[in-house]
Amino acid sequence: MKLLHEPENDDPILSVVNIIDIFLVIIAALLITVAKNPMLHAFGRQDVTVITDPGRPTMEMLVKKGEKIERYKASGQIGEGEGAKAGTAYRMKDGAIVYVPE
Repeated sequence: MKLLHEPENDDPILSVVNIIDIFLVIIAALLITVAKNPMLHAFGRQDVTVITDPGRPTMEMLVKKGEKIERYKASGQIGEGEGAKAGTAYRMKDGAIVYVPE
């Protein structure tokens, strides 16, 4: 028979085991999340291009072709050159862009 004011004689190690179980579940969830992240698998592919800060003076571009990785940094200057108009691009109502060569 157990009295209401009698202290319980539970083993304190059981609470530590429960905490460890909770941490194992959290770690497993984090590992699954990291494994499904497509950005982590980007450099596992054969050819990849990554652009950071597009349109800004600090823009960088990483290009991976096979085993070769090249890094390009923007100089912040506007480029110019000679050329001819090659066609016209139109943005459709659904957001798609259509290029029409001349």
